[in-house]
Amino acid sequence: MLECWSAESTNTSPLHHSVWDHADSTEMRNRRTGSGVLRLGAGFSLSPRERVRVRGNDRSTAIGCRKGLRKRGLAVLIVALFSLIQAAGANLALQTLYEFESNPKNPRGALVQGRDGNFYGTTVFGGTNRSNGTVFQVTPEGLLTVLHSFQGSDGAMPLAGLVEGNDGLFYGTAQSGAPNGEFGGVFQITTNGEVTILHYFDGSDGSFPRAALVQGRDGSLYGMTVSGGTNEGTNSDNGTVFKITTQRLFTSLFSFNGRNGSRPTAGLVEGSDGSFYGTTSEGGPDYNGTAIVGNGTVFQITTNGSFRPLHAFNRTDGSGPEAGLVEGSDGQFYGTTQFGGTNGDNGTVFKITPAGVLTNLYSFAGTDGGYPVAGLAQGRDGNFYGTTDGDGTNTFGTIFRITPNGVLTTLFSFNRTNGASPVAGLVQALDGNFYGTTFEGGTGGGGTLFRLVEPLLIAVAPGSNGRVTLSWNSFTNGTYRVEHKPELAGPDWLALHPDVLATHNTTSITNSLEGAAQSFYRIRLLP
Repeated sequence: MLECWSAESTNTSPLHHSVWDHADSTEMRNRRTGSGVLRLGAGFSLSPRERVRVRGNDRSTAIGCRKGLRKRGLAVLIVALFSLIQAAGANLALQTLYEFESNPKNPRGALVQGRDGNFYGTTVFGGTNRSNGTVFQVTPEGLLTVLHSFQGSDGAMPLAGLVEGNDGLFYGTAQSGAPNGEFGGVFQITTNGEVTILHYFDGSDGSFPRAALVQGRDGSLYGMTVSGGTNEGTNSDNGTVFKITTQRLFTSLFSFNGRNGSRPTAGLVEGSDGSFYGTTSEGGPDYNGTAIVGNGTVFQITTNGSFRPLHAFNRTDGSGPEAGLVEGSDGQFYGTTQFGGTNGDNGTVFKITPAGVLTNLYSFAGTDGGYPVAGLAQGRDGNFYGTTDGDGTNTFGTIFRITPNGVLTTLFSFNRTNGASPVAGLVQALDGNFYGTTFEGGTGGGGTLFRLVEPLLIAVAPGSNGRVTLSWNSFTNGTYRVEHKPELAGPDWLALHPDVLATHNTTSITNSLEGAAQSFYRIRLLP
């Protein structure tokens, strides 16, 4: 006879209880329900051959099996306790790796993973020099090191992320600061934090770069400034496109005039055809520089500065694209607009061909997210992943997945305690997980750094001589800790083995109960 139950980990009294007959080696039948598989609540099941599967969720729950008098054996109870928050209905969970407090704080740009496996990014504020912002390095385990604190004279308020160049150095922009009228600059930084200023903007060649750089196939770095330029007949500066070599040779490629675009806030992407594609957050054919600023545009530009407008948004199909584009595996470009759409003014997801044919894939409604500021990242599964700055279940922003055909799934809703306002895009790391940041929230209020992982699915296989094998899904280089104790309400958890560094997508260990009547286990994914 096999007795099974599930219970809250803080209370050993069973919540569900059934007695099963072990009729043969392939079938166990519930006397009351006649079911071939006993389901003990969300995420739990007991299947034939006494194999226990436990799926972790956001509650601490235990499942146990104890063989009765008919057949001597061991009792195995598994506790699903993880430092994860389940993404409802999405088979993904969020793990907070680092919480920013007052210094540094407020990461806005997307992370980039370097060749050394670490992530690099920027914060808008914090640092040792009057809160001008920082550049930081963080390991996949969440160990953060500030590499550089901006002083103002070398730049301030870096709003964009970094790009790793072919030379192994990182390149970025600071929105303001620098000696030339506080117009911002372009910098280079080593993994040791040594900074070299490549260019200071002076207004006529651009000002206030908010976008990340991209390195073209020619080795040059390409970027945009949100204002400045030659204006070309309008009554306000509308931004520029530029290129700069790693040897500091700067070229201004194009100045927007408002009618062909204004205020480009996002970076460029180099298409498979060798041209660059980008967006402007304002501008369009009806732009007049005063009352009418336009809903933004999509454009193409060559390495020599030859410019071609592709699309002007009309609010119904989107408005205010703050993010750049990503070229999908199908050769089309995918992006977001912060406002507009057909479902209120909550923003959109769209795709556009290199010829300028735009398709609105999705219009946010608010409850499923709103105001996407960040761009998209195409995952290895072919779907696109992104964030919204606001709304969702708790109004503090969401993470979503969308297919190339526009089927959207909300993966996670932030609640401020675990982060708020995810304005940066996601990056899929070498381990297959997505990493990202929130601009605010967390226990320190200065934002968070997180990763999305599949929640642990644990399989337990009792063996002979009091041995049990625990197996769970994992990811390469993920660090897991297996812990145990004899009673659920008993002493503290003890580490069963040294921490396990996973090398495959499934990890297993075997343990001997050494004469104990029962044992409780839990497996934790460490930061």
